[in-house]
Amino acid sequence: MIKVGITGGIGSGKSTLCRLLEEFGVAVYYSDDRAKELMHADQALREALVAEFGEEVYCDGVLNRAWLSERVFRDPERLAALNRLVHPAVMADFERWAEGQISPYVVLESAILFSANLETYVDCTVAVLAPVLLRVERASQRDGADKEAVTRRIEAQMSDDELALRADYSLVNIRLEELREEAESLHKRLLHAASKA
Repeated sequence: MIKVGITGGIGSGKSTLCRLLEEFGVAVYYSDDRAKELMHADQALREALVAEFGEEVYCDGVLNRAWLSERVFRDPERLAALNRLVHPAVMADFERWAEGQISPYVVLESAILFSANLETYVDCTVAVLAPVLLRVERASQRDGADKEAVTRRIEAQMSDDELALRADYSLVNIRLEELREEAESLHKRLLHAASKA
């Protein structure tokens, strides 16, 4: 079995690609969703978060997400501290999860695959790319977010050019029908790679 990292900026369609691969029977680990679950369920991680940020990080046993976000996203050092705690827990969980899968390859979906150096946990990487204006439109419609706020988030992320340079495979996602064809082609390539691993 090989491990494949799929990444892309906000509104690029990385989750859409992952859902298409799931239709082929591929197991996908959605790292952001799982990180949120682990921050609630993993006792060691909970204790580490309380030790780092204080009791206020949980309110009535539930992660105080707004409180935590306010503290870490204004302070790069606090954000780095959060990432130092959460990323290892997520990747250990991914490794355990991958061992229980039976598909020829598994996917790690992560927006921060390269920026957090998570590519070291996978055998190959895929970047999903899309024009910035289309990404802004998609993300603002999906999240009900202000277009300027979405644009600022895009500007804070790794550029498509850098993603394409670092990834083993790149797909451009403009129309769903075309992405579906690209997903099928990618799936065949990955099956071939898995058969040789």
